[in-house]
Amino acid sequence: MSEIIFSVRESPEGGLEAEALGASIFTDGEDMEMLLANVKEAVAAHFEDAEMPKVIRLHFLKEIVIAA
Repeated sequence: MSEIIFSVRESPEGGLEAEALGASIFTDGEDMEMLLANVKEAVAAHFEDAEMPKVIRLHFLKEIVIAA
């Protein structure tokens, strides 16, 4: 696998949540720095060295609700 993509969104409880697309990897962090460290750790724990993705991409989603 050359890369893995995470969908990142703000957590209702505060902080950020990340979910991998195409793999069962979920993690979170109180801030961006902690999220990045936790994503790297989660990917390293999920994959063997030979299967380790070379690139981790984070796609940020932001939901905005507008009253009609």
